[in-house]
Amino acid sequence: MTESNASAAPERNEDMPDWEKRFRAPRVSLPDWAEDAPDRSLFVSNATGTYELYAWDRATGRQRQVTDRPNGTTEGLLSPDGAWIWWFDDKDGDEFGVWRRQPFDGGENEPAAPGLEASYPAGLALARDGRTAIVGRSTDEDGTTIHLARTGETPVEIYRHRESAGVGDLSHDGSLIAIEHTEHGDAMHSALRVLRPDGTAVAELDDTKGGTAELGLEVLGFAPVEGDTRLLIGHQRRGRWEPLVWDVATGEETDLALELPGDVSAEWYPDGTGLLIVHSFEARSELFRYDLASRALAKIPTPPGTVSGATARPDGSVEYLWSSAAEPSAVRSTTGAVVLDPPGMKSPGSVPVEDVWVDGPGGRIHALVQKPQGALGPLPTVFDIHGGPTWHDSDAFAAGPAAWVDHGYAVIRVNYRGSTGYGRAWTDALKHRVGLIELEDIEAVRAWAVDSGLADPDRLILTGGSWGGYLTLLGLGVQPHAWTLGIAAVPVADYVTAYHDEMEALKAMDRTLLGGTPEEVPERFEASSPLTYVDQVRAPVYISAGVNDPRCPIRQIENYVKRLEARGATHEVYRYDAGHGSLVVDERIKQVRLELEFAERHLG
Repeated sequence: MTESNASAAPERNEDMPDWEKRFRAPRVSLPDWAEDAPDRSLFVSNATGTYELYAWDRATGRQRQVTDRPNGTTEGLLSPDGAWIWWFDDKDGDEFGVWRRQPFDGGENEPAAPGLEASYPAGLALARDGRTAIVGRSTDEDGTTIHLARTGETPVEIYRHRESAGVGDLSHDGSLIAIEHTEHGDAMHSALRVLRPDGTAVAELDDTKGGTAELGLEVLGFAPVEGDTRLLIGHQRRGRWEPLVWDVATGEETDLALELPGDVSAEWYPDGTGLLIVHSFEARSELFRYDLASRALAKIPTPPGTVSGATARPDGSVEYLWSSAAEPSAVRSTTGAVVLDPPGMKSPGSVPVEDVWVDGPGGRIHALVQKPQGALGPLPTVFDIHGGPTWHDSDAFAAGPAAWVDHGYAVIRVNYRGSTGYGRAWTDALKHRVGLIELEDIEAVRAWAVDSGLADPDRLILTGGSWGGYLTLLGLGVQPHAWTLGIAAVPVADYVTAYHDEMEALKAMDRTLLGGTPEEVPERFEASSPLTYVDQVRAPVYISAGVNDPRCPIRQIENYVKRLEARGATHEVYRYDAGHGSLVVDERIKQVRLELEFAERHLG
């Protein structure tokens, strides 16, 4: 075993390789803006080399850094009046902490909700009165609790349940609180409840069949109009995510029935007369405006690629964060302007993706392929597996895959069963045979890649982070002859220990996926745990792990590593002082460099 600890100093810009420039180039998120002070915005940037929150006064053009912590900060919210910035203060990325707030124009941080002890966050909504907040908390001891917090008063608990739940939204006048909950025990499919500030229930919506939740609901937001009781929600009643408008006072549901083939999300236009529609289909997305009076759907022109976020401004324009696999992300506007263009080094582009559809045991599998321009196969090939599992890879810019392409590898990303964006049945298919279902799909794409002449069967790397790291370790043991090398970042390695050590909301998800706890369904946890198959692993293994990770905790990774050590298996482990990944650019670059060097040593 070797421990990787060396860190090379940054090179000069002119000598820096393109893959490193992609990580170092300043990036920004889609700006959030204050409902009652729309010139005041909040965004995330890596301008200092660490991802932190920034305030932006559009009227004056002034931008200032709000947070400054060694391990970075990305979770924050701007109050509707624009007076305060709330941000979540955890310790070294462990996601367990308290909310603090800071005046928009700068000043000292102060406890935002005094009286609430540290917890994992479970949603936050801020009222327009400037003094009221709805704060969701999650702990191992209490499950989920939701509190009404007012400045100068002791917080009041208005909701409690052992199962996972979260704050959805607060109505424009502050009289209604929408929450998502999983009291029925299915953490993949939430039900909705609307509460008054005193905790009494106003309305319920629960898409269940036979007493077991099978269809999910999500809160998209209350209408931004005084006294309006309409709540925009997402549902899965036709097998995919679609929006509808639910009047929580009358119970009336207005189904939009948009004839779009993919998943649809939406948010209100600021005047409440229309909806901004985001349609995601086959790894790409597009925007529309839906007029509620005429029920007309009008497309908003955007380039081919992926819209990672969008918001409608008071003047009717739309700002959106866009990228493609070939072009780096940018915050654009329908006015034609680039909304935020950070100064400094510009990120190099990469190569476009090619779409591949492969017949698999559960249906057609969509894979995205990138390879060096002009390269002919067979090529050393990286199967870069996404996390989630309820997520999907898309035609969006990603510095990690681009780095592999720069070094001569083909990169294949697989939207296996469990991925979002291909209908509810595809997402829900992995229950009970967790991990094994996904590997069947990955194997089908691997066979296509070899048979087509793209991939060199003697130089195949399986890699991924989080759930992708889990599938990497599981795949190395379940399919030992299929892979030449494995690189797993922040993985689940020992499923039983991971369950007992992880944050409470993830325990609920695992109970849903596997049908119970490790004590109730031990055979399922055993079948789905990489530790079960560790003695079958033949490929060299590289593992990186955050020592403060609450999602894939370090103890279960150490259990797996000890088993590799006991049999003298070739492996390297890199541990770093952060949580579920790092927000520090130098640390991200170091990790990619170590992965590339590991591959070079073992593949040549």
